[in-house]
Amino acid sequence: MSSVLLPRQLPDPLPSIHPVPEYQVDGERRRFYEEMKAALQVPWMGVVTMAYAHYPTFFRVLWQGLRPVVADASFARHGAALRAIVEGAAPALVLRNLLAPLQALGYAPREIDQIRQVLGIFAHGNHPYLLIATLVRLLLEGQDAVPDPGLALQAVEPPRALDVQAPLVLMEAHHADAPTRAIYEDIKQTLGLPFVNTDYRALARWPSYFALAWAELKPALATAAYPALCESVHREAVSRVSRQLPVPASLSAKALQEAARADAPLDEVLRVARLFQWLLPGLVTNVAVLQAQLRDAS
Repeated sequence: MSSVLLPRQLPDPLPSIHPVPEYQVDGERRRFYEEMKAALQVPWMGVVTMAYAHYPTFFRVLWQGLRPVVADASFARHGAALRAIVEGAAPALVLRNLLAPLQALGYAPREIDQIRQVLGIFAHGNHPYLLIATLVRLLLEGQDAVPDPGLALQAVEPPRALDVQAPLVLMEAHHADAPTRAIYEDIKQTLGLPFVNTDYRALARWPSYFALAWAELKPALATAAYPALCESVHREAVSRVSRQLPVPASLSAKALQEAARADAPLDEVLRVARLFQWLLPGLVTNVAVLQAQLRDAS
């Protein structure tokens, strides 16, 4: 049912996106950014939500309706369930364990643990972003979420900040050397995307690891198992968002479409929503494969 309700769809042509970085926001959007990071327990604003923020009326209506949803106890459970699904399947896509090659390059256990911690940050945060992106696309497509009877928002303890031992240091293209920039271009071409996600820019802090990890991940993306897993993650996200989240009536398709039209043509915002809802199942899968590359043999 979920694939019929919301098939996975990469927009063609790709839309222009205009993410609003944290250092450029103030006032209401600054407050919304801080609230969102606290509610999702993440140390960074995803490109997806920064792209939404380019449309201020749309972003306001979205976050005001979404705030009680992401604070609900069920939201974290659904994110954790998605993570368990993808991380359970990802090891089958690993071509080679990278612990020995990294140790041969001189990586100490502490450095490998730091890479694992950064991957863990994204593994934790990307699944809530996937749920949000799926709900946004569902509503902009004109389909309201229809929660199962009996679902209701539940008050929970205020979220605690995520314990981040390895801070995110992003290697932007203008910081990177030529080999890293070449990998960025290869990632965009291989994934069919107009930008490089935060995850990869954070991992490029370790250039020799990053080059090795991408060289091992890229062939896995060409296997039949890879799109099958992405499709499975997509279907699961759609099913959970459309039926199993207590979305309030105030966050309706009509309300979000009207808010989008206040900022831009609806089709423009919808194509942005489709792009992110398409790419996130692949991103969570890629991060899970990168984690599995660093599993201890035991």
